[in-house]
Amino acid sequence: MRKHMFFSWAVLTGLLLVAIGCSDVSEPTTPTYETNLSSDEIKNSAFKSEFPLHYETYLRNDESEIMTEYGGSVNHNKNDGVNPLPEGYKYAQPYLKNLWLGYPFSYEYRRARGHTYALKDILEIDRINRFSEKAGLPSTCWNCKGTKMLEWTDEYGDSFWVKDFNEFREDVDLDENTIGCANCHDPKDMELRLYSVPLKAHLESEGKNFSELPRNEQRALVCGQCHVEYYFQDEKFGAAKKPIFPWAKGKDPEDMYEYYKNTGDTNIPGFEGNFVDWVHPVSKTPMLKAQHPEYEMWYNGSHGAAGVGCSDCHMPYVRLDGKKKISNHHWTSPLKDPDMKACRQCHTDKTPEYLRERVISSQEKVWNQLLIAQDLSVKAHEAIRMASEYTGPKPFNYDELMIEAREMCRKGQFFWDLISAENSAGFHNPTKSLDTLASSQQYSQKAIDKAVEAASFTTARDLAGDIREIVPPILEHSRELQMDPDHMASHKWFEYIPLLPESEKVWEGNERLTSENAH
Repeated sequence: MRKHMFFSWAVLTGLLLVAIGCSDVSEPTTPTYETNLSSDEIKNSAFKSEFPLHYETYLRNDESEIMTEYGGSVNHNKNDGVNPLPEGYKYAQPYLKNLWLGYPFSYEYRRARGHTYALKDILEIDRINRFSEKAGLPSTCWNCKGTKMLEWTDEYGDSFWVKDFNEFREDVDLDENTIGCANCHDPKDMELRLYSVPLKAHLESEGKNFSELPRNEQRALVCGQCHVEYYFQDEKFGAAKKPIFPWAKGKDPEDMYEYYKNTGDTNIPGFEGNFVDWVHPVSKTPMLKAQHPEYEMWYNGSHGAAGVGCSDCHMPYVRLDGKKKISNHHWTSPLKDPDMKACRQCHTDKTPEYLRERVISSQEKVWNQLLIAQDLSVKAHEAIRMASEYTGPKPFNYDELMIEAREMCRKGQFFWDLISAENSAGFHNPTKSLDTLASSQQYSQKAIDKAVEAASFTTARDLAGDIREIVPPILEHSRELQMDPDHMASHKWFEYIPLLPESEKVWEGNERLTSENAH
């Protein structure tokens, strides 16, 4: 009996000690730093001596030769499924140039490389006009490309956005000022901070203070400064060309689409007051160009809803120098790691092979629906073109049918573009991606149906075949090619855009090739 009682007291005492011990364990705290840097330091190399191991991993963003199944960092043309890497890739969307015709994205759209290439790539991309002193796009396009934004917005305020992009080409160091430490950290103490004017404005509109938000939310938002959908504000609503996040009604596709209905100054019949990025020259449809809504897709997906942040997957902890545990600042896909370590932090019972197959299987389903949505968007533009050029007897409600067809075309392409532009091939939120693409297909089909009805059903037979034979994909198109009459005669849709005057290239990267007074 005594032995039994002693055992019971020993067990109870042990449990009490465990309980007391556990109650004394504090929540893990974020490391604090006091560097030799000032808060306004923007040069990336300045952080090397302070954080050599972190900086070593940051430089790994220079990698630009590894592809995953549906993504990667080889800087290929995303519409080119004909040529091999590095020009094209097997998973291409062949109609990108058709769908963006008349908009700078139709000139060139490439797979993004690492963040260290942000400045180099934007200065070479054909979307920015290098054949003129004037870029044709505002300074807003610099917003997510580097640390100079911290100086420019401080110096110019809201007058910065409407300036010409090319005005600042010679003001950047391609290595020192590309996306880096100062975009996410205060150099003085390395606290997380926001540099993004549009995100600061959005948080303010919600009565939130970034410094008071939970740490996990802060970690996601520093990525959400740029990996988001946004637009350039019309002057009627405030500072011209200022970037704005369309989240006032919510972050889902329907919410953002509804938001855009009342934030523009267009007078196009049927679209009065809508925001419009450009009017598609073939269908005369006022269009929206989606950006890269990784944050909006992630936040209510399975990982986001469970509290798994961007950095948990894209900045997993690594050990360098044999013992030091740091966040990996090589921001890339977990799929590039054969051991899938980032995923196995949580999925400890799964093999790397199983996890990889799960990701790719999910992406495959989204990709297949993405291509169907893309084809239907092209057919919608062609159906509207045919109906607009139809000269036979028209139904009494022809104008209303054409407005509705263009509305559905605009909405269908925007929903397709949200998933097309999102950089995970749907994996950040597979359910939302598939639902968005299903809606895109339905809207585009409604556009086709209304346009056929507007043409008194006379165009139905011409639209019944394979869209790739009706409207071939545009494989090559650029500003320089648009100066060539032979090229402009090579596709029937090119007759809806102007032949550009011959011009010499003015810019190569951040260097001027000709005298400023030569043009």
